[in-house]
Amino acid sequence: MGNGFGEKLRAERLERGLTQAELGRDLYSPSYISLLETGRREPTADVIEELARRLELAPKALEAWSQPVSVSDAEYVLAGLYARQAWDLRDYALAATHAASAAQIALEAKNTSAWWNMSYMQAECLMKQGQLKECQDLVQRLLDHPMAAESAGLGVRARQMLAAVCHGQGQLTVAVGHAQEAVRLCAELPKGSTLIIGALRALIGALAESGRLDEAWEYCQAMNEQMDDHSMTQLAGEVAWVIGNVAFMRHDYPEGIKYHERAAQLLSPANDIDLWARFNKASAAVRLSSGIVEPETLTSIERAELALSIVGGNKTDQLEVAFIRARWLYLTGDIVAAVQKLREIHAEKDALAKHVAGEVALLLGKALKAAGESDEALVYLEEAQKEFSAAGASDRVQQAMDAVLEIRLAQRRAQAATSPGAGAARSATA
Repeated sequence: MGNGFGEKLRAERLERGLTQAELGRDLYSPSYISLLETGRREPTADVIEELARRLELAPKALEAWSQPVSVSDAEYVLAGLYARQAWDLRDYALAATHAASAAQIALEAKNTSAWWNMSYMQAECLMKQGQLKECQDLVQRLLDHPMAAESAGLGVRARQMLAAVCHGQGQLTVAVGHAQEAVRLCAELPKGSTLIIGALRALIGALAESGRLDEAWEYCQAMNEQMDDHSMTQLAGEVAWVIGNVAFMRHDYPEGIKYHERAAQLLSPANDIDLWARFNKASAAVRLSSGIVEPETLTSIERAELALSIVGGNKTDQLEVAFIRARWLYLTGDIVAAVQKLREIHAEKDALAKHVAGEVALLLGKALKAAGESDEALVYLEEAQKEFSAAGASDRVQQAMDAVLEIRLAQRRAQAATSPGAGAARSATA
């Protein structure tokens, strides 16, 4: 088991934290490496030797890669191929099923490397479907396996995904811890590796959502230093996107706009429409959080809605895009429509992370206050406090508290103005 060239190549590449582009460099394109890994191209002896040299493999590995494929090998390769085809078609439920089958075949054949990689793919599929608890349990098993300790690349991948899953569940403090460990492990990886960028992105996102914006900005600079003139366009676009997000959150609007304009130029829907959808969703969200209601913001919202209609997305994705539209309605003064949309989103808040559910409750409370429904607004604002507190987003807790205090103070003033004592005082003054 494990002698299939494509799977062996993929496993060795991932263990070293290399992308397909980094492995191919000046000689082989990423698409050619992908064809080799999925078994759709047969390598020549020269290709095998060159790639083995780049992966720093012993000469005897070449012989192992060239051995005939066994029945179990063929079953494994087929299951893995089906999983990747389903992934490409965005049928993540089917991809997860095939990945689990491939992982089980690898486990029975005692090929731990193949088992680890296909289990990781299964976890990615679970996360795409919003099954975060199941994903977390699976990634934790991968992290607990000795391979994750022996390989810095695998350790980084597992920690990064755990950080993303915890972030998605609103466990921001835990997410920061996993991401910090992933960044620490990155010291063993080559500069500019996509694994380093991914680990830094996970840490920046968790820190920013936790309100630790100065720390997040410092890591943005560290991430930017990983880039050079040879960095892939798509990767450079993702880096600019993240830096722009944090700049907006720090109220540094010129920097935010500069980096997001750069990201918009570098990211293409033709290359990855799912990524393009997420970028436009994030761009619209941070602009609205900063109170920017310019035409460019509306364009980002419409692009996110269009892309989501194409790629589908899970319930969480749909609710988050709907929330962005609700925020736009609120900021542009259409309070009635904003309240209606926010009520619909709030009814399905269990599909959202705690800090996002907190944002929905906070905005609904503010919208109801603007509509003159102060008593009901207090219910949602107090709910927002609890959600933010559970997520560890202390700065957002304070915002919710400030909104509650503002309403209560207005209510006391109104009561004082209508009390008999207040009328007597006014008469005496007159």
